[in-house]
Formats: sequence, C-alpha cells, structure tokens
Amino acid sequence: MKANLTKDWLALEMHAERLKAQHLRELFANDPERFQSLAFSLDDLLIDFSKEKIDSFALNALVQLAADAQVEARRDAMVQGEKINSTENRAVLHMALRDGIPAGVTVDGQDVLADVEAVRERFLEFAEAVRTGAYKTVSGQTFTDVVNIGIGGSDLGPVMVTASLAPWHDGPRLHFVSNVDGAHIVDTLTPLNPATTLVIVASKTFTTAETMLNFSTALAWLKLALGEQAGQHVAAVSTNLATTRTYGIDDTRVFGFWDWVGGRYSVWSAIGLPVAIALGKQAFTEFLAGAKAMDEHFRSAPLSSNLPVLFALIGIWRRNFLKYPTVALIPYDQHLARFPAYVQQLDMESNGKRVQLDGTPIQESTGAVIWGEPGTNAQHSFFQLIHQGSDVIPVDFLAAANPSSQSVFGDVQHHHETLLTNVLAQAQALAFGRNAEAVRADMQAAGLAAEQIEQLVPHRTFPGDRPSTSIIYRQLTPNTLGRLVALFEHKVFVQGVIWGVNSYDQWGVELGKKLATALAPALRERTVPADVDASTAGLLKHIHALRA
Repeated sequence: MKANLTKDWLALEMHAERLKAQHLRELFANDPERFQSLAFSLDDLLIDFSKEKIDSFALNALVQLAADAQVEARRDAMVQGEKINSTENRAVLHMALRDGIPAGVTVDGQDVLADVEAVRERFLEFAEAVRTGAYKTVSGQTFTDVVNIGIGGSDLGPVMVTASLAPWHDGPRLHFVSNVDGAHIVDTLTPLNPATTLVIVASKTFTTAETMLNFSTALAWLKLALGEQAGQHVAAVSTNLATTRTYGIDDTRVFGFWDWVGGRYSVWSAIGLPVAIALGKQAFTEFLAGAKAMDEHFRSAPLSSNLPVLFALIGIWRRNFLKYPTVALIPYDQHLARFPAYVQQLDMESNGKRVQLDGTPIQESTGAVIWGEPGTNAQHSFFQLIHQGSDVIPVDFLAAANPSSQSVFGDVQHHHETLLTNVLAQAQALAFGRNAEAVRADMQAAGLAAEQIEQLVPHRTFPGDRPSTSIIYRQLTPNTLGRLVALFEHKVFVQGVIWGVNSYDQWGVELGKKLATALAPALRERTVPADVDASTAGLLKHIHALRA
C-alpha cells in the first residue's frame, strides 16, 4: 500500500468493521432508499451495488481512496500514450483500437489513431473479401470454414466475442485452436475440408511455441490437399513479415499490431480478424463503438459516478477490507459462456502481482480469483457452496432484459423470463437468506412432524448476508458486449493503480516456458537431466517407461 493512502485505508477498515456487524437484511431495513443511492447507470446499462456489504459512507470513502491514489492522473497518462508499462517501457493504448483516445496522441513519433485506422481498414476489407467470396480458395470456391490458431489473448478474445454474438454470425464457420495438446488441432481439423478452409495464425513474433507447433500441423494438413499453394489458405496476425513470407503468406494477408497493446487487450485489433469474418464489418464496428462509449464515460465521468471506477472500488472493498479472495462471475446468458474465462485472463494476468511498481513487496492482497459458469447451470453445480458453504463468495451477475436469440419453433420469451426470475431470485437469496424461524414455519405449514422439523431446520437455513453485484442491460448486442468488455478492462486498470502494480506485464508466465524448453530434449531423447529435482526426475522416468 502506498504511504499516502494510509489514512484512507484506516478509514475504510473502520467502515468495514462497522458494516461486518450488520446483516444485509438490516442494511435494507434501515435504508429504504438504498437501491436509489447504490445503483448507477449509463444509458440502459445499470449496475446495482445495493446488495453489497456497503453503504454510502463507505462508498464515499472508497471514492476518496481512488482520488488520493491519483486514478484520474494515471488514467490521463495512459490515454496520452505515456509508457505506464514501466517494466517493458511501453505505452498502454488498447483504447486507441476503438478510437477511445483523443486525436493527436503519438508513441515514438507515430500517430496512433492513424496507424490503427490503416490496419483496421486492411483487415476489415480482407474479412469482407473472405465473407463475400471475393477472396477465394485455390480452386476458386468460397471459404466455408476458418480455423484461428493462437493462445491466450489471441484465442480467448475472439472465442468469447464470436460465441457471445452468435445471433450475428452469418459468415463462414469459425473454429479455434489454442492448446498444444495435439487432440485440439486434430479434433478440429479432422471434420473439415482443407479445400475450403482458411487458417489464421495469430502470433505477433511468429515464434509463439504452442501456436507455431499447431500451425505446423495445420500447414501439413493443408499441403496434403493443396500442395505448394497451401500458403494461399493462410492469413496471419503478426509483425514478422520476413518469416510469414517463408510460409507463402502474401503480405496482403498479414496484419500487424503494436507493442502498446497486450494480448488480453487485443481483440479490438487485427486479432479480431476471425470475429470480423464471422460477424461482418458492421457488427464488428458496433462492437468497437460500444467500447468507445465506455471509454468516453471512463475518461469524463466524475469518480463518484464513473461505472468502471465504482466497479473497481467494490472489488477493492471485497478483497482488501472484507477479505474475500474470490469472485464468482455468473452471466445469465448462454452466449456469454466464455465470458468468465475471458475475464479470468484479463483480471488475473493483469493484477496477479506481488510487487509494486518500484519493486517493493505489496503489503495488501491483490488480484481476486475469478471463476464462473453461466446461470442457470451454475445453480445446479456450485451454488450450494455459495449459499451455504463456510466461505463467503461474492458474485457478479450479468443479465439482459431481452433475449438475443429468436425462434420460430418455441417461446424464447418464456425461456428468457424464466432466466430472469432465476437471476433475481439468486441475488435475493444470497443477500437475505432464510432464517430458522421462516424455515420452521414453512415445514409446519407443509405438515411435517415436529421432530422432523427440528432435525431439518439447520440444514434448510440459509444465512444470507452474501454480497452480489447485478449488471443489467437491454440486450446482448455487439454494442453492449463492447461496453461490457471495456467496463471490465477499466475496472482492472483502476484496481492496479490503487494497488500500485503494473497491470500490463505478465512475467509470471515466463518461468514455466523457460523450464519447458529446457526439459524438451529429455522428453525427446528419453533421458533424465542430472540437474533436475528428484520429483521431476521420478516423473520423467515413469513417463519414459510408459512410452517404451
């Protein structure tokens, strides 16, 4: 914790002690206007914090913390292209990818928005050519399938957006390969026809180990059918033109991006090429516009009514003052099935840090564990633990007022109303629970014997007092999804500023990669290096024996 925030921190700890003693039932009973003071909106998007263990006094103290942490100054530095990623000496300008920064910002003498526009125009033009058949297969056909090969942000972003916007998907079928496990690439390619399949390789340097191994398998598959013309069925998102050319990928099918955008923030760039092929230029542009709208709100709204700032502060409140280490992210929308995984990477890779910007250890906890599945499936999976388990797990609910899918063979509206009643009921049950008296009365009304009632009361009692935030919007459209993703991006930024960490590097993924490279010869040659630990040596020997 930064020394200048000590006073704010102590004040918030006092608020936390005060509020821990009050059940959410009590907070609502004492303040009939609680929803009006703790729910915030931007157009149709509403975020309700009233079921959090907080009140206006504590929220005001959190806003003061954000002000004293200089969130606004750090935000402005990011927007102006200052190199706030200090460990890599890089700017952080993913907002520029959707025109969310002012004109005239430069990085190393380059006009950022002009560069972005030039690349965007190229990859959207190519996407439309694939969709319409203007760019054809080597045999003159239209592509029916697209396989995107990437990993991390080069995979999770396009996977999530394509799944989330399935009702807008009117282009070729999309397939995604990320895992280096050969089963992923083999299972994906086996049912496809190489004669009508386009492969997109997403690797900035064209050296990412997992991606290049998967690409080598895909290229061999293409060459079996197409011979030396296989490169015409490949596009790349990379800056390494010298290497992409060696694979027969023409420069017109290679689209770059910049050091000032990290992989987990890159879906707005050419990394989104498969999304543009699936959805088309108009829907992709609406996706960008939604994010830009949230950017403009984040840049201009006061801290006290700024949705990403307030969302971040609730996370700080949960993590540091109520001491909750994990958050369940539950979208009540099947199309958002991959949204929790996307936010996992966005949040945990960004703020899973143990040292501050100056290299000194952090004294407070950072980076909550993010996990989740879509409702209502989650209700029949792990909600037992959330409702009655020994640990309190805050929940973030997402739900649309209207369905995004329509059907000619069933009443989707009825489905959606059932979905909405469930999300509302779950938030209600978590907050207010059901005490022993109410449980006992229910069983008495049902005619159960007194002895059976007393035996069952402890098991059927719900403690409640379990916090949740509800995010409600009109409908999951490309524009809405853009707003939601940008909301979570900016939340991560604000929390990183308050914790004093660099949210834009990810050194934690490097050591395992280095050790894997060192162990590769041992697997190939079936040897055991003399300098490995006893456990690794034993595991290698067992694997060698099983492979004999």
